[in-house]
Amino acid sequence: MVAAVMAMVVPTATAQKINEQSTLAKLSKSDAEVVDAKKSAKASVWVNRAKVYTDALIEPTKALNVDFDVTFLNQIMNDTPTETVTDEQQRTVLVYPWVKVYVKDNKIAAWSQTREIKEGMFDVIVEAATKALELDPKSVSKVKPIVDIALNHYIQLGEVSASIPAYEVAIDAFVKAIELQNTPLYEKANPDLYINAGQLSAILGADNKKYYADGVTYLKKALELGYQDETGNLYYYLFYCYYGQREDDKQNLIKAKETLLEGIEKFPKSERILDGLMSLYTAEEGVGDPAELVDMIDKFLAETPNNPDLWFGRGRVFYKLKNFDECIVSFKKIDELKPNDFDTNYYIGHFYIEKGDYENSEFNKKLDSFTSQDEYLVERKRVRSVYMEAIPYLEKAHSLNPENVDCAQLLKSVCFLLRDEPGVMDKYNQYNAVYKKLKGLE
Repeated sequence: MVAAVMAMVVPTATAQKINEQSTLAKLSKSDAEVVDAKKSAKASVWVNRAKVYTDALIEPTKALNVDFDVTFLNQIMNDTPTETVTDEQQRTVLVYPWVKVYVKDNKIAAWSQTREIKEGMFDVIVEAATKALELDPKSVSKVKPIVDIALNHYIQLGEVSASIPAYEVAIDAFVKAIELQNTPLYEKANPDLYINAGQLSAILGADNKKYYADGVTYLKKALELGYQDETGNLYYYLFYCYYGQREDDKQNLIKAKETLLEGIEKFPKSERILDGLMSLYTAEEGVGDPAELVDMIDKFLAETPNNPDLWFGRGRVFYKLKNFDECIVSFKKIDELKPNDFDTNYYIGHFYIEKGDYENSEFNKKLDSFTSQDEYLVERKRVRSVYMEAIPYLEKAHSLNPENVDCAQLLKSVCFLLRDEPGVMDKYNQYNAVYKKLKGLE
């Protein structure tokens, strides 16, 4: 989920308990210095301020590294857990006075900080670094190593928070890292940081649309900074953020489509972008003709004919177009590529029933036009033969997943419809009994 952003050296931590009072005393001393007109005119005072606040920022977690063996964790923390619990991902969570450490396979997987030595330390670090550079541009050699440490802290915090998952904390951390890199100390912010914040915002947008808007901002900035995307995921998440805001502004639906079309042009093999296009064309009226997607998909299939996801997409498009024959052709190809797949067989059976329903509807419209009983019976038999095609696929699906209620219900319904056909009444009785058992009706 989270892209790798950069490799930075984490200073080796010395084992010690956090001396909160001593640290607060250093911060207070710095606070007093910057309100002193004479002292605050010195760049060195601001450099020191950036350092003492950065030291305080990283103090609770500076001994922690992902994949570190936890055997000596208590020695490194120079403390013992106050509580040990298990989380939903079956990780052991060691609760220390300042942090929770998540452990998997005897290694540190993540951590979350539960207390801060002082609030607002990030803003102070940014202000101190900026002020030091204003007073003495040559102080960059002293300030940058300090800010690098704070930057690395927030990058690590973003990554471990995303893995917990604590997405809001992760986004906040990545945004703080971005703000640090937007100071004069750096040429520009790493676009990977914007990608991380944008993808996580897309996830949170489902519960809070504010994040969709934020996601657009972050992802567009990544594009602006020249983010090199090997898979096209940036375009998919940007589409997702626009699409999530379609009810607020109709222009967002247009932007969502334009984003996917731009993405598919650059990444023609991206199944995720293609899936987004199919969802958009088939779910939204007025976006475009789904038939446009068929040519696009067939071009991709010419290059990768054994891609079941592309065949699935092709089938979905034809289903939207009510072209059940081509829809079934596509899903039968999936069945060849992925034999013994429940979903594939279930869908093929379902599509045959949908085709039968359509054919039956057309048949009923022609009842008054038949010129003979024989003509009527021939056409009726043809329609019923479509329904018959569904049974073997649904039976195979049932054998692959005997507990699926929907499959059992579909089987008993189509068998009841065809109960006058040879041997089908027995099938109806069989699957009706299965359905009742699964529904607890016996």
